[in-house]
Amino acid sequence: MRQKNRQKRGTQGFVRFKNLGLVLTGSLLVVGTMTAVGILRSGDQFFNKVGTLFSNPQPEPKVEARSIVIQQIRDASELTTAVFTMEAVVPTQQDATVGGFVVGTTKLLYIAYGEVRAGVDLSSLTPENVQVVGETLRLRLPPPRVLDSKIDVNRSKVYDYNRGILGLGPDVAPVLQELAQKEALKKIQAAAVTDGVLQRANDRAKLVVTQLVKVPGVQEVVVETQPPTLSDR
Repeated sequence: MRQKNRQKRGTQGFVRFKNLGLVLTGSLLVVGTMTAVGILRSGDQFFNKVGTLFSNPQPEPKVEARSIVIQQIRDASELTTAVFTMEAVVPTQQDATVGGFVVGTTKLLYIAYGEVRAGVDLSSLTPENVQVVGETLRLRLPPPRVLDSKIDVNRSKVYDYNRGILGLGPDVAPVLQELAQKEALKKIQAAAVTDGVLQRANDRAKLVVTQLVKVPGVQEVVVETQPPTLSDR
């Protein structure tokens, strides 16, 4: 008897659960049907709203101004070069001695033609040298420096070579000529810096870079220079 009652209650519970499932399924069908009817009634308005989710204008691509500036001017270092040329007359000499006494002197007079090139190394620019504020681009250049200095041996010459009376001076022409070239190069380098070759390199770099830099959205380019380093003075 008890077993029959338990079976009966189990059957009643299953029927109730089944009825509940049917009710839920029916409710979902009703909601789905109402939604579909609403979409159909709204017509194109609903689909237009959905379409706008995918058709809104996308953000415009941004220009990395600093990278553009670096690419534009890194290869323009040669355009900023200032050149100083000069002739220097350098006398050199060497004595010949015997027992501590000078018995003869060799003198060499050298006329050197030299050249000094100064400029701003634009290849060393980094993005940290570039700042963009609004429509203004501010660029800070590296300091100018002497890039190269040399004696043009084809245009230079030994003007006079004299071993003294009786030719007792030592025969050291190559040694005295090399010494004269080194001394002449020092004089020409010093004269170039005194003459302002580094400042001219600065001015030329500022002019070239100002004209060279073209960046979309930038209306003003401000180029700042730096004084020469102590080693270049």
